[in-house]
Amino acid sequence: MPAHDFVSPDSIRAQFSAAMSLMYKQEVPLYGTLLELVSEINQQVMAQQPKVAEALRWTGEIERLDHERHGAIRVGTAEELATIARLFAVMGMQPVGYYDLSSAGVPVHSTAFRAVHEQSLHVSPFRVFTSLLRLELIDNPQLRELAQSILAKRQIFTTRALELIAQCERDGGLNAADAEAFVQEALHTFRWHHDATVTAEQYQQLHDQHRLIADVVAFKGPHINHLTPRTLDIDAIQLGMPAKG
Repeated sequence: MPAHDFVSPDSIRAQFSAAMSLMYKQEVPLYGTLLELVSEINQQVMAQQPKVAEALRWTGEIERLDHERHGAIRVGTAEELATIARLFAVMGMQPVGYYDLSSAGVPVHSTAFRAVHEQSLHVSPFRVFTSLLRLELIDNPQLRELAQSILAKRQIFTTRALELIAQCERDGGLNAADAEAFVQEALHTFRWHHDATVTAEQYQQLHDQHRLIADVVAFKGPHINHLTPRTLDIDAIQLGMPAKG
């Protein structure tokens, strides 16, 4: 397929970011309320502080202010992380930075997947902080083996998503129809799953080791655990949220 028929990774990322936001609003209704409040506060700040608005216009950031979202997920195995990296690569997102959180008592190490070029960031600054569970930090050998066996059985990507990732890698891109299909298939990886993959007793054992271990191991996928819009005044947001319910 001619390269000019491909949708740019930046456009796919923008589509995915919008679809993720819509999905998260359905899963967490208060997120929709937060978006409304953030928009109100941002407009107030720019009206009350013209220099802030001017600086945003000068840098071009004003155009992406309502589209900037920071998400976070946690995966359970190196194989899951490798495939997540391939999935994000379809959208022009690369791993940036390395963070070892074990020194803070959190059994993960992390990176942030995002676009790295200024022009791409202007199209869509969407980024996802991605953490990999460190099973070797589970003290109890039996519990560690349980976690490994549970994670080994799960598949967090749809068959069609994997096909489209491979197709993109092989052909160098996706056309409009395949890009739309990719976005919808990729969303399944980040959805909240109501059914756990462990018993209540197993969940408690994992939770007793660390609540994050239970959160990663006990569910069918790395559901998006937060999605944060960009605000110009976080204090005003915190004060305003109680009034919004």
